[in-house]
Amino acid sequence: MGYSQFNYKKVRTELGIENIRTILFETVELATPSEWLIETLSAMKDIALFSEKARSEGIVFPILIELRKKYSNNLSVYSGAILNADEKQGLNGECDFILSSGKQDFEMNAPLFCMIEAEDNDIEKNIPQCIAQMEGARIYNQNEGKNITVIYGCVTTGTEWQFLKLENKTCWVDRQRYYINDLPLLFGVLQAIVDFYIPQIS
Repeated sequence: MGYSQFNYKKVRTELGIENIRTILFETVELATPSEWLIETLSAMKDIALFSEKARSEGIVFPILIELRKKYSNNLSVYSGAILNADEKQGLNGECDFILSSGKQDFEMNAPLFCMIEAEDNDIEKNIPQCIAQMEGARIYNQNEGKNITVIYGCVTTGTEWQFLKLENKTCWVDRQRYYINDLPLLFGVLQAIVDFYIPQIS
C-alpha cells in the first residue's frame, strides 16, 4: 500500500506529524506565464476533464515544465518516480511528481524538496498521503547526506492547488487554495518555493 495507506490518524500516530492550518504565503510576486503555457492549457482544457491521469499530464505537467525552463539546470522534475524511503514505516511507493535539485538525470538527485500529488477532485482526503511522501523525501535526503529541514508539498486536482510545508514534525497546511484560472498567482507560489531552495541547491 505504501503512501496511499496514510490517513490523518496514521500520520499523527505512526509518523508523529501534527498538521496545523495556516497561511503559508503572505505575499506572492505574480509571475507571467509564457504564451506556450497559456496555449497548452487552453488546448488541454476539454481533454483534461476526462480523467485524473489526463489532468495530471495535461495540466500539472506543463506547469512544472514551464517552471523547470525558468530555472534551467538548477531544477529537475520527476513524474511517476518510486520513492522508497523507509518500507518499515510504509514510506514507499510511487509519487506523481517530485521536484529536486540539479540537472535532470535518470535517477533522482537529492535533495528532493517538493512533492506534488495529482488527485481526482478530493484534495482534503489526499493530504495525509502527500504528508507521508514529504516525510519520505526528508528521510531520503537524510540518507543521501542532505540535511534539508523544510519540505514542501501540494495536492492538486489540476484546476485547484493546496500547498503544504513540513518542518520539525509539523505539517503546515495552507488555508488558501490556488486556482488555474489565476495562473500568475499559482505560478508565483511555485516560483517562491523553488526560490526558497536555490541558495541551498545551486
